[in-house]
Amino acid sequence: MASSPKVKRTTKPRDGAQNLLRSQKDAYARLLNQHQNGKFRSYLQELAKQQVEESMSTSVSRSVNVVSRRKKGNSESSYSVDSLSSQQSRQMADASICLYTDKTSYQVTCTEDQGIKPGMLEKHAIMELHKATAPKKVPSKLQHKRNEEDIKMSSNLVGSEEGDSQQLSCSCGEEQAKNKSKKKRLKGNLVKKDEGECGPEVDLIIAGKSPNKNIKSPQTQASKESLPQSNKDKGTKGGRGSRKQLFEQYMCTEDVSAGLERGELMKAVGGDLNERTLASQMVPKAPDVIVEAHYNEDDEVIGKMKNVSLHDKALVTTQSVIHGSAFNISGSSSERAMQRTGKVVFIFEQKHSRAASGFLKFLPNKNFAMFSPVDHRIPRVNLPLADCPADFVSRPGDYENTLFICRITHWPADNNFAEGRLAKTLGQAGEIEPETEGIMTEYDVDFSEFSEEVLNCLPQDLPWSIPAHELSRRRDLRKECVFTIDPATARDLDDALSCKQLSDGNFEVGVHIADVSYFVEDGSVLDQIAGKRATSVYLVQKVIPMLPRLLCEELCSLNPLTDRLTFSVIWKLSPEGKILSEWFGRTVICSCIKMSYDHAQSMIEAPDKHFSAEELPPCSPNHRIHEIQEAILDLHNIAKQLRAQRFEGGALQLNQLKLSFTLDKESSMPQGCYVYQYQDSNKLVEEFMLLANMAAAHQIYRTYPELAILRRHPPPQSKMVDDLQEFCDQMGLDIDFNSSGGLHRSLNENLGNDVYAAARREVLTHTCSRAMQMASYFCTGALKDENSFHHYALNVPLYTHFTSPIRRYVDVIVHRLLAASLNCGPPLSLSIEEVHKLASHCNDRKTASKRVQESSSELFFAVFVKECGPLDSEAMVVGVLDQSFDVLVLRYGVQKRIYCNSLEGLKAVHFRKVGKRPEMTLVWEQGDPSKESTQQEISIFTLLDVQLKADGAPMKYSAVLKRPSAYV
Repeated sequence: MASSPKVKRTTKPRDGAQNLLRSQKDAYARLLNQHQNGKFRSYLQELAKQQVEESMSTSVSRSVNVVSRRKKGNSESSYSVDSLSSQQSRQMADASICLYTDKTSYQVTCTEDQGIKPGMLEKHAIMELHKATAPKKVPSKLQHKRNEEDIKMSSNLVGSEEGDSQQLSCSCGEEQAKNKSKKKRLKGNLVKKDEGECGPEVDLIIAGKSPNKNIKSPQTQASKESLPQSNKDKGTKGGRGSRKQLFEQYMCTEDVSAGLERGELMKAVGGDLNERTLASQMVPKAPDVIVEAHYNEDDEVIGKMKNVSLHDKALVTTQSVIHGSAFNISGSSSERAMQRTGKVVFIFEQKHSRAASGFLKFLPNKNFAMFSPVDHRIPRVNLPLADCPADFVSRPGDYENTLFICRITHWPADNNFAEGRLAKTLGQAGEIEPETEGIMTEYDVDFSEFSEEVLNCLPQDLPWSIPAHELSRRRDLRKECVFTIDPATARDLDDALSCKQLSDGNFEVGVHIADVSYFVEDGSVLDQIAGKRATSVYLVQKVIPMLPRLLCEELCSLNPLTDRLTFSVIWKLSPEGKILSEWFGRTVICSCIKMSYDHAQSMIEAPDKHFSAEELPPCSPNHRIHEIQEAILDLHNIAKQLRAQRFEGGALQLNQLKLSFTLDKESSMPQGCYVYQYQDSNKLVEEFMLLANMAAAHQIYRTYPELAILRRHPPPQSKMVDDLQEFCDQMGLDIDFNSSGGLHRSLNENLGNDVYAAARREVLTHTCSRAMQMASYFCTGALKDENSFHHYALNVPLYTHFTSPIRRYVDVIVHRLLAASLNCGPPLSLSIEEVHKLASHCNDRKTASKRVQESSSELFFAVFVKECGPLDSEAMVVGVLDQSFDVLVLRYGVQKRIYCNSLEGLKAVHFRKVGKRPEMTLVWEQGDPSKESTQQEISIFTLLDVQLKADGAPMKYSAVLKRPSAYV
C-alpha cells in the first residue's frame, strides 16, 4: 500500500499535534505508513475508536495506569464523500497508527470489544506474534514527552468520524518524573510497567500490581544504557560521533535462561503458547496473548520460536480482584479476565528465509541502492551498488519493472532500514515464472534439481521390476480388482481402492498406499532431502516434488497395468459400514485402471448404464468394466454410511471454495477459471482415506505410545467463539457453537434452501474459520496428556497421515512405524526429541506450502483478470467496516475488499453498529440533480453486483461495486 499523503492543517497546531508529527519520523512509524495493509490500518482505527467511545478511569495503581471500558450502546458514524477526502481519511488512519506506535501509557482492558469485528483482536494479535520479530529488532523507547497530547490528537481525529468528542487522557505527571530518575540496572527479565510511566513498554502489562518490584524492562534498560547520561531522559542523540539507537537489542541468553527458570518468560512456537509452561505458572487455561508488534498480516509462516515476557498475575486475575478503585466496570464485564499482553524479547530459532522479491530504487549521491520488497511486511533494504547490474547507476529506469531477490543480512540498531545483498535477477514483474520463483524463494521452497548423490540412491537398473525375494515377503493382491481414482492430470498416484462382496453379504474393502519407505532408506541422502522438503508444493502450473520424479511418477506411483509395492489396510465391513475385522501389511498390487473423479462420478450418477471401453481409460483385460462399476457403486454406498455416521458422531467440515484454472498447453497462461466442484466421487475417496488414517494412528500408538507421530486439531479459541455466538444471535442465526457436530449441523440446516443458501453457508464458513486453530503434527511422547491428542474437526481421539507418502514426509515416518509394529521393518531410529523436532518442521513446511499454493492461485487469477477482464459477478457481503466492506465473489469464489472512497457517484457513507452487527448505508447521487439522493443498505449476506478489474500495479486487481441500475 502506498504511503499516506500528508495533510495540510488549517488550524494552529498544538503541542500534541507537533508531537504526533514528530512521532511519525520514528523509523518504525515510517515503515508502517509506507507498508501498511488495509486490514491492519482498519484494526488500528477500530482500536482507537474503542478508546474514544469508552469511559476512562485515570486512577493510578502502583504498576500501571488502567483504563476501564464502560459498556456503550449502538455506535454510529458517518462521513460525506464530498467533504471528507481520501487524504483526510488516511490522516485519521495515520493518527491511529501513531497512537499505536507510540504505545502510550494506558492499556484498555478487554471487557467490551465494541467496534472490533468478532475475532479481529485475537487474530491480529496472534499474527503480530508471528511477525513481530522478522527484522530481529524491538522498537526502542521514544521520548517521554509523547503523552496525552498525542492521544488527544489521535482520538479527536477518529472521534470526528464517530460523532464523538470524548478525549482520552492518561495520568503521568510526577510519576513520569519519578521513573526518569530510576537508572540503576535491576535483575530479572519481566517487562514491568512502573507507576504511570508513559513509555513503550506498557504493551506488556495491561493492569494490576507487578508481582516482582525488582524487575526492570529490558527495553528500558537497553535504551537508557545506550545513551549518554545527560541524554537518557531526552531520548536524543548522544555525544559526538554516536547515533541514536532506534531499536532495542534482544535479551542475552543468560538473562533468558534465568527468566525462564523464574517463570517470568514463556516460550511460544509460531505464536502458540507452550501449554506446559503455562501450566507451571498456574494459569488455569492456556490463554491467548496479544503481542504488540509492527508487522501484521494473515500469514503465519513467517513465525519464529520466541520468548514472550508476560505479567502472570495480571493474566489470571479477574478485574473484580484487582484494586477496585482503578476500575469502573459495570455488569457482567467484571467477571471477565484481563487480556494478556506480551512482547518478544528473544528468538531461539529463525524460520523465515530472510529473502524477498522486489524492486531496486536508485538513490542519487549514495553509494548504495534501496531494495523495496513486494511484500510490505518486510522492511526496505539498503544494499551495495556493487551488487546491482553494471548499468544500473547510469540507466536506473531500465530496471523499474524488473524483479530481484534480496536477502537481509543485518539490521543495525541505529539504522532505519535493514542491510542486505542482492541474490538474483528474476525477470519482468507481471510475468508468471518470475513472480512464481519470487513466491517460492520468499517461503524458502527448495525447487532446485536433485543432486547426483540423491539420484544415486534410486534403482539404477531400469526398467525396474520387483525382486523375487521381496514378492515372497508380501501378500499378493495382483489378481484383485484394484483401481485408482484421482484428478485427471495427476501423475503421483499414491492410493488405490478395492472392494468385493463376500458370500455372507459383507464386503472386503482395501486401501492400498504406495510403499515409499521401501525405496527411501532411513538415514540415506534421499531420506535427508525428503525430510528437509517435507512436502510437495502444488502450484497452479506445476508441482515441486518432495521426491525425485523417477519415484513420484514411476517407481512408487500406482500406475495401471504395472506391479507395484504397497502398504495395505483391509477391512471386513458390513453394508452399513461397521468394521468387523482389520488387517495391516505389506502387499503387491496391479491396478487395473486409472480413473478420474469424473469417470467415477459418471458411474455413480448412472448406476444402470453399461459403459463401453471407449468411454473409459485403458482397462486390464482380466477385469470387466462391469466389475469395476459394481465395486465403485458398493464403495459409494458404504462411504455414504460412513459419512453419515461420522457427522452424527460430531464431525465438522468447513470446506471453502477452491479456484481451478484451464491453462494453455504451450504458454501455461490461464485461459479460464472455475470453482472446483466437490462431487460424490471425491467424498467416496475421502471417507476411506480418513478410515485408513485413523486405523494407522491406533496401530502405531498401541505399539509405540512414546514415538507415534499423530495429528491433532485443538478446539477453537473460546473468546472468538463467544464473539461469534453473540454476532450470530444478533444476526438472527441459530448457530450452535457448543461442539463441532452442533456447528456442522447448524451450518447445513439453518441457512435456507434457496439458490443463495450455499453462498450464505460459504460466508458463515469463512467467518467461523477465523476462530479455528490449525491442525498440527506432534510426537505423542512430547505431549503427555491424551486429551490433547483429540482432533476437533473429525471428533476422533487419534488421527495421523498415512495415505500420501509420495508427497508428505510424515506419511513415510508413519509407514516405518507401521512396518516396525508389524515386525516387517526395522525399529524407528529416532528419539522422542527428534520426532518432536521433525513434527515441528513438517508443520512449518506444510504451512509454507499452503501459503505458496494460495499465492500461486492469486497470481494466476490476477493474470486472468488482466487478460480477460473486467469481470462481472454477483457477490455477497462477508464483513462491513466503517469505510469499506468485504465481499465473496460468487462466480469465482474469491474475496475482495471494496473501498467506499473509490466508488464513483457515491455522495456519503453512514456506518453503524447494533451490538456486534455492522451495517452501512450508501447514499448515491441521482443523475437528475432535481431528485433526492438514493440510499443502499449494506450488511452481512447482502447481495451485490461487482466488477473485478486489473490495477496499474503488476499482479493486482480490485473489486468495485456496480452502481445499482435503479440509481443511475
